[in-house]
Amino acid sequence: MASKLAPLVFRRAPRVFRQFQTPQWRSFTAKTPSRSDSLQVHRDSSDNNPSIPFKFTAQNEEIIKEILSRYPSQYKKAAVMPLLDLGQRQHGFTSISVMNEVARLLEMPPMRVYEVATFYTMYNRTPVGRFHVQCCTTTPCMLRDSDSIMKAIGDHLGIHHGETTKDGLFTFTEVECLGACANAPMVQINDDYYEDLTYDTTVSLLKALQHAAQATGAQPGEAGLGGEAGKGAVTGDDRNVKSGSEINKQGRAYEAGGVKVPTPGPLSGRKSCEPAKGLTSLTGEPWGNETLRTDGAL
Repeated sequence: MASKLAPLVFRRAPRVFRQFQTPQWRSFTAKTPSRSDSLQVHRDSSDNNPSIPFKFTAQNEEIIKEILSRYPSQYKKAAVMPLLDLGQRQHGFTSISVMNEVARLLEMPPMRVYEVATFYTMYNRTPVGRFHVQCCTTTPCMLRDSDSIMKAIGDHLGIHHGETTKDGLFTFTEVECLGACANAPMVQINDDYYEDLTYDTTVSLLKALQHAAQATGAQPGEAGLGGEAGKGAVTGDDRNVKSGSEINKQGRAYEAGGVKVPTPGPLSGRKSCEPAKGLTSLTGEPWGNETLRTDGAL
């Protein structure tokens, strides 16, 4: 008899105690949740609203024709990313007017263009400074003390991540891996990589950019330093379409108005990503029938 009652008791017991369980309540907090509205939401401002006209320059229109020629006519919407990039280089950032113009040219619903521009972080949807300083802090750079690079930028420019200097010259952004791990720590300034950095070389680099910008008289959004608009851009009027005409390479440095600016690449003396202390492998003759180049190129 007990063996027949036991299963019944064990089945009913949890139901009896269930009424004494702590009810599940939704937790509330007084803290405002932090959301990435800057990536997903557009709010009209004085420098970014649909009423601001935007048209590609005549030279950029020729570039657009070449880009569109790469795609079948029924798939020209695939050119949305290079056209957004071109618009950003001309206008300085990817404004709502730039996106609308790209949508018109590609005969796409504007929302489809907005989706692309809000997904990829390389499209700056708010104005950035003359020099967009992007500091990598992913693991390889972090292990090589990218914290000191972040500190150098913050100390010298007096701004934090996501901010722009009052003179509009620098915007400081912390980013994830930029793919130059063998030359960590590094920063990307506009289209250029500066690698093998230290606190001191970072400060020196920023000072050189400041002095060169003052020497050339370049203002935010103008050509003259490091390529068109400093972003490798084709910007403004057609007369601004040039290739760093005020800067000439002098060995390992640019020169602008008599001020030398380090060329992109390692600032430690390395030419690329070769071992800093010289060759550490393949130092002897191969044991097979392999041959090494003898022209000194490697």
